[in-house]
Amino acid sequence: MFENLSSRLETIYKRLKSRGVLKEADVDEALREIRVALIEADASLAAIKPFLEDVREKAVGQEVLKSLTPGHQMVKIVNDELVSLLGDDFSELKLAPNPPTVILMMGLQGSGKTTTVGKLANRFKQKGKNCLLVPADVYRPAAIEQLNVIGRDLDIKVYQASEEKDPVRICAGAVEAASKEMIHVVILDTAGRLQIDDELMAELKAIKEKVSPHESLFVADAMMGQQAADVAGAFNEAIGIDGVILTKMDGDARGGAALSIKSVAGGKPIRFVGTGEKLDALEPFHPDRVVSRILGMGDMMSLVEKAEHAYDLEEQAKLEKKIKKSAFTLEDFKDQLQQMQKMGSIQQLIGMIPGANKLKGLKVDDGAFVKIEAIINSMTLGERNKHNIINSSRKRRIALGSGTTVNEVNKLLKQFVQMQKMMKKLSSGKGRGFDLGSMMGGRGLSPF
Repeated sequence: MFENLSSRLETIYKRLKSRGVLKEADVDEALREIRVALIEADASLAAIKPFLEDVREKAVGQEVLKSLTPGHQMVKIVNDELVSLLGDDFSELKLAPNPPTVILMMGLQGSGKTTTVGKLANRFKQKGKNCLLVPADVYRPAAIEQLNVIGRDLDIKVYQASEEKDPVRICAGAVEAASKEMIHVVILDTAGRLQIDDELMAELKAIKEKVSPHESLFVADAMMGQQAADVAGAFNEAIGIDGVILTKMDGDARGGAALSIKSVAGGKPIRFVGTGEKLDALEPFHPDRVVSRILGMGDMMSLVEKAEHAYDLEEQAKLEKKIKKSAFTLEDFKDQLQQMQKMGSIQQLIGMIPGANKLKGLKVDDGAFVKIEAIINSMTLGERNKHNIINSSRKRRIALGSGTTVNEVNKLLKQFVQMQKMMKKLSSGKGRGFDLGSMMGGRGLSPF
């Protein structure tokens, strides 16, 4: 996300930092270029205009123009204002002092609302909260079935409304049932529409008045750009929303929706972003971390949080001992790949590493990891634990069993040996640091 804006800002920043002296004309020139960059990112003019005014007001101050590093000062001002534009701090969902906490989900059709309901429920489940999912979209049987499938996949209860067809009564009945059953969180999946209409708004108002939700969240499709912010603003004006969840952020290279929402939707914050189709692909939206990613400085805090969630500390301690004893095997390697995949798309993880944006042309094929796993799975336990016993005939059998070629098996074994050596050096303190490119065999992270 924000790939285009990141590239444009990087060019502007380099020019600013190279200036020994910064004149007011230089500030105006930079602001014109930043304006073009934000327009290309599909940000709303309602967001761009006050943003540029705030930057200019601070940038032409005497402490900046007379600073020893005015270019760097200007960059810092833009960074700070970008954080403010995106919403300042992450705003967590409020939980009711007395359960259940009721969350009303709303949005247009096709925004990924029902899937987001599942993602949110999964997040609560990981925090030890039990949930009740409520299918209140009575107009689309497919939506009700989808929510039931999600509930089965996550082992989370879905409210069954029987023959009831009134969304207001369904939601009220679900909240009442949740209160009796001591359920922590009730998530209401309301009907979407192809566009905003009076009937939709009246139904949502009636539901909100009846159940008094603790959180009213609007689900917006990031691919719609600034239009998503306009729709969020319309819902906020008509119904009242407490925050926004942006879906499909992994497919949005511009970021216009994220850049526009706070300004257009009455200052309502982005609470979470969807970064993939899986039910664990939901991230808290931290504006400061997002700006850090935009500027190519990575997001180590989010990376650490993902790792803490995905990795078992006891297993990692055992792995460290194996590495120090040079006992790291292909079986261990497969386990590590599976742990990495739990953290999400490898391409997204690389974007969180500081400086990774400078590795131009670095592309990751997540499918390559599936192929690696298939090759390892085609080996016997003895071969995984002692890779040096794999001779030509064994390689042919492994290739046949995994649907790959002998050449691909050879490449994997060669890279595994290189990785063993590198990990041994790192564990002994003799290595030169973590080198992502050399570890995975060059520019492309697919070993094939």
